[in-house]
Amino acid sequence: MRKIMLAFVAMFFGVLSYAQVEGRWKTIDDETGQAKSIVEIFKKSDGKYYGKISQLLVKPANNNCVNCKDDRKNKPLIGMEIIRGVHKDGNSFTGGTIVDPSNGKVYKVNLTPKGDQLDVRGYIGFSALGRTQTWYKVK
Repeated sequence: MRKIMLAFVAMFFGVLSYAQVEGRWKTIDDETGQAKSIVEIFKKSDGKYYGKISQLLVKPANNNCVNCKDDRKNKPLIGMEIIRGVHKDGNSFTGGTIVDPSNGKVYKVNLTPKGDQLDVRGYIGFSALGRTQTWYKVK
């Protein structure tokens, strides 16, 4: 009986500590502090995580990504994949990219879930050279 109880407790804490990145997240502009959009992060069949804009909370100057330089150029912001190719690495998610639709720049990205918050760090080169936003889980 004691072994069963220990196994249950270990499993319970394992589930609690599992870093969850999938779901809908409210993005916050790090300059204004205002909520900007809802991004849905999901796992594709390649085993990697992607994120697309599912809702705009602030009307942008243009509804399309006019500054994007890749396949997203002039595509609608709603439905656009802004996070691509992220994989789980310990308690964080790395190895992918994120685009800033306001300027079209593509950055490397690290996602670090912390309960109902997600730290999103975009950077060029080394992780120390970048900026972090905190997104909030939408329930």
